[in-house]
Amino acid sequence: MGTQVSIFIQQIINGLKIGSVYALVALGYTMVYGIIRLINFAHGDFIMVGSYVLLYTIPIMVACGLPAWTAIILAVAACAAVGVTVEKVAYKPVREKGTKMSALITAIAMSLFLENLAQTVFGASPNLWERSFLSPIWNLQVLN
Repeated sequence: MGTQVSIFIQQIINGLKIGSVYALVALGYTMVYGIIRLINFAHGDFIMVGSYVLLYTIPIMVACGLPAWTAIILAVAACAAVGVTVEKVAYKPVREKGTKMSALITAIAMSLFLENLAQTVFGASPNLWERSFLSPIWNLQVLN
């Protein structure tokens, strides 16, 4: 009985973690739509770029003797660079001369482009990554 309760609590924590990521993506969609009146379907793909940058730069930062969190600076810079590039190359020309429908189609196309580019560069099969730093492990015990 105690094991089932601890598994249930762990699943609640897992759901909150995943739900918070979904909430951040939804908040980004809402903010972007509120400002430029365009649904940026590539918003989640910008986050994907940041996660790949983190996965590759955390081990480099740790090997250089820097704290692992310093890789976040590079990830934010990479996300910003990709976002500005997509805005200048794809969204701005369509927004200035095109219709709302062409802007929507461009947003979907940029999302598909970034996803397929990542799949081409990193492959489609799951990758296992070594832990770059240790985080505490908490064991919850339920008393009867």
